[in-house]
Amino acid sequence: MSAKLKHMAIVSNDFQRLGAFYATLFGMRMAETQAARAVTVSDGYVGLNINPRKAGRQAGLDHFGFEVESVDEIASRLRDDFPTVELLKRPSNRPFAGISTHDPLGNVFDLSQEGMENRGGLYAEKIDARNPRRISHLQLRTVDPALLARFYAEVFDLTPLPRDPDDPTYSLTDGTVTLVVAPWKISDFAGTGIERPALDHIGFEVESLAQFERDLDAMVAENPGLAPSPLHGYAEGEVRYELFARCRHGSFHLADPDGVLIDVSERSDLPHAR
Repeated sequence: MSAKLKHMAIVSNDFQRLGAFYATLFGMRMAETQAARAVTVSDGYVGLNINPRKAGRQAGLDHFGFEVESVDEIASRLRDDFPTVELLKRPSNRPFAGISTHDPLGNVFDLSQEGMENRGGLYAEKIDARNPRRISHLQLRTVDPALLARFYAEVFDLTPLPRDPDDPTYSLTDGTVTLVVAPWKISDFAGTGIERPALDHIGFEVESLAQFERDLDAMVAENPGLAPSPLHGYAEGEVRYELFARCRHGSFHLADPDGVLIDVSERSDLPHAR
């Protein structure tokens, strides 16, 4: 029973602007009816919720979610092998999160399955094709990558990708999207602000990096309010950029207007016409 990584969420002080950024630059489809409380965009496979920040909640890349064939089966696996992991039923106004849970190190994610009563909007639609620009991976930083790689492989049947024995990073795929589990070490943040172990960045793949960069420049010229948050030009930013750029799945790096890190690569299923 393989799970699908179908949901990601950002918490933002300006969620409507972020929705416009992802729709404009990446061509993500925005839900036709937008409630005042959130924006949802989709690449045809992954839904990205951009939620407003409430008091006491951290901003930034917040959580992700799996679509599974049977939530009961996942619960059984957790009870047998990871008994400290809890499951929490969520309110019905969440369009994806029927159940929220966490991995053994406390990283939160959602579970949903077809027919679950809370599923709505873009998450309930059958979409035949993905966008030309689509989410390719999600990176998580943790103090114990091997433990979490085993957890996501055993509980959710994600497939580990080949890695060098001395590589501390693990990559697991659902066949469409890759979950990258990277090490977190406090020494990596020497010279910059220290971030907690958490989700690190979203990866996209596009039809052409050259065209993507032209579209990025055109978007900023037309609407400066959608300009990416700068990664360069200050010492702490350069240190953080170096850590970010270690991910082997991306080749072009930027941040959305609220500072969420994004890396971009060219699609492997298309000729790389520049």
